[in-house]
Amino acid sequence: MRVATSISCGTELPSGLAHAPIGALLVERSGLIRAANGAAAGIFGEADPASLQHTLISVWLGEKDAETLSQMITIHFDSPLEARAGWTRRMTLLSNESDEHPIEVTLTPYPEEHECCAILFVRSLMRVLTAERRFAQIFETLPVGLLVIDIRHRIVKANRTLASDFGYTREDLIGQSLNILLPPRYRAVHAGHIKAYSEAPMSRMMGTGRDLTGLHRSGQEIPIEIALTRHENVSQPLFMAIVTDITHRKRAEVAMQQTNAQLEEFTYVASHDLRSPLRGIADLVSWIREDLDQSTLSEEVIRNFDRVAIRIDRAEQMIDDLLNYARIGVRDPQLELLQPRELIDEVLSLVAVPSGFDVTVDVDAGALQAARAPLSASLRNLISNAIKHHGSEQGHVAIRAREEGRFTVFTVEDDGQGIAPGNEERIFKLFHRGSTRVEGDGVGLAFTRRMINANGGMIAVTSPGEMGGARFDVYWPRILLREFDDA
Repeated sequence: MRVATSISCGTELPSGLAHAPIGALLVERSGLIRAANGAAAGIFGEADPASLQHTLISVWLGEKDAETLSQMITIHFDSPLEARAGWTRRMTLLSNESDEHPIEVTLTPYPEEHECCAILFVRSLMRVLTAERRFAQIFETLPVGLLVIDIRHRIVKANRTLASDFGYTREDLIGQSLNILLPPRYRAVHAGHIKAYSEAPMSRMMGTGRDLTGLHRSGQEIPIEIALTRHENVSQPLFMAIVTDITHRKRAEVAMQQTNAQLEEFTYVASHDLRSPLRGIADLVSWIREDLDQSTLSEEVIRNFDRVAIRIDRAEQMIDDLLNYARIGVRDPQLELLQPRELIDEVLSLVAVPSGFDVTVDVDAGALQAARAPLSASLRNLISNAIKHHGSEQGHVAIRAREEGRFTVFTVEDDGQGIAPGNEERIFKLFHRGSTRVEGDGVGLAFTRRMINANGGMIAVTSPGEMGGARFDVYWPRILLREFDDA
């Protein structure tokens, strides 16, 4: 009976499969291929489907896969027609060049219920395998900790970064309960969070608004950030956590807070403890001068009295500057829409530009949302410095504005004497004076950089610049980062 039915099967695929985008083969009980479509020929590395006809499917597979498929076909044909169902397996196809090609095969009954033939669908898994390999490579090499857990909170997969952050090897973690990485006080609550997340999964950050910590192998806790997302898997629900060790960032934040607090405390203490004795010294010098007969004082003594008064005034000014320096370390929240050209013109109206100096302005930038006071003060300080430290009574100062990425870049450049080599960073130090020939206490550039940094910007200096003198570039953010928006 089977031989007769086999003859009636024909040697053609059903019309709907002949041009289907998925590979399809018509096979007999023996594994002989009777017909194939173009998609199957492409997967098998053949130009013509006819070249697959009258060959055994087993010759295209490795020994183990060939045996498995043979058993699948035998069981399929030994089953009653009404009981035949589809079988799907992953296998490896051997091409003519002996390269391995991963495929997925599905054995299904012939649609017209002929007993002698079956349809073998073939799908190439090369792209899937490539994607899996790429994912595995990315998973392993990312510089943040990655962790995959199942619904029972067991660790299924972890990368080296996560294992290292917590003091383990990957082998130590696989199969362990997630509790191994959680401080005891979090474990019960975390189990509830995982359950709630599995019922309504969506990618999100965990612990928003509060500090999270993980348990290091040493027993110490480390500050972390966690983002949770569903990890696609056909067999069971899996969840992937992106775990970032923020120990260094927390240390930096704490150190910055302590530094600012100490600086503010110091400046207020200095203001009180230094200003009082300075006033006392000034009063004593004034009384001594009043008690002396002015007619008997030589010009040198009078000059020395005047020098003492000037230096007392300078010391008081330095105390005021120190207080201002501490106060400007906070971002100005008052933002407004500023036109760069109008802002520069406004700044120039506040700067006393000597008649011997020529100032040019070149603006190629649109409006920006920024705090007027610190930006205006920064540009004013730079323009004043360009004139004051030029080294000549005549010169040229160029002011430019352009857009670069998320910044508006303001450039102040002169054709003066520039900055001595090696002093490019030192000029931004508090109370450092670039030249003793110019009046001042050396706080202008320190103020300027502190104001710019506090508002999310940067300042860079080049000497010599294109004009031969010093060039300062102020990168002022047109688009604030989130860390500054939330400040």
